[in-house]
Amino acid sequence: MDTNNRSSMTDFILLGFSDWPQLEHIISGVVFIFYIVTLVGNTTIILVSNLDSQLHTPMYFFLSNLSFLDLCYATSIIPQMLVNLWGCVLQFFFALDLGATECLLLAVMAYDRYAAVCQPLYYTIIMHPQLCQKMVLTAWLGGLGSAFILCSLTLKLPRCGHQEVDNFFCEMPALLKMACVYSKVMEAIVFALGVILLLVPLSLILISYAVITQAVMRIKSVAKWRKVLNTCGSHLTVVTLFYGTIIYMYMKPQNSTSQDEGKFLTFFYTIVTPTLNPLIYTLRNKDVKSAVKRILWVEKRGKI
Repeated sequence: MDTNNRSSMTDFILLGFSDWPQLEHIISGVVFIFYIVTLVGNTTIILVSNLDSQLHTPMYFFLSNLSFLDLCYATSIIPQMLVNLWGCVLQFFFALDLGATECLLLAVMAYDRYAAVCQPLYYTIIMHPQLCQKMVLTAWLGGLGSAFILCSLTLKLPRCGHQEVDNFFCEMPALLKMACVYSKVMEAIVFALGVILLLVPLSLILISYAVITQAVMRIKSVAKWRKVLNTCGSHLTVVTLFYGTIIYMYMKPQNSTSQDEGKFLTFFYTIVTPTLNPLIYTLRNKDVKSAVKRILWVEKRGKI
């Protein structure tokens, strides 16, 4: 085979938003601000959840894992986007791994909310620490396994010398469009994993919230009703933002989504959603607000 027609497995050129050079500086500034908010917000949730003993519950155990996941997810994408460092393949792998893990973790968190609302008397028995750890470990290993499969298959597709990735980071839909052959097998595998990692967890989430809704309708106390809506509403908002865009990207045939549309959808679920997660969970959650006040008050008294 002619060496000019062969593609290196690690050589890519990211085009990003080069079609709009006048917006690149603005977008870079906005992304940098989002990244700072992501770091500060998610780090705050992790620290507060671990430092305050009143938040040592399954809900905040899962929430701190989601915050750590969002930190890793955003960090796997944004620094590469801002400074254009080498590492497209590694970025592709970690973005797949962490994105798939978040899909599974959100389903785990929905089960936790179901147990808290529908089985309050047995909540601590059902959601014991060992089960929580096993569920989180399963989510991380599931994401890791799916990333290995998709990354290895995607990089084996012939690209006939194409090295330009028309996106702002190395993502699977953009890499698949670089291939000079159409692979029905690859599309079938992507669809199958999409069902396992997207539709199945989403179905479990919807079933959990259907049962939760029935339980909420039987609650006569307005205060308890509002508390349930606050805790479940935050999770449901995050699920809607994340699953809505990622399902649209990954469950449609690859040729049916325009490249520009794909860029902005990717921008939303990889950068905007991790930034909004800590804001959604903290601004609507009195427990977190109270915990932050208690920690700050203790530190202030300690200095005095």
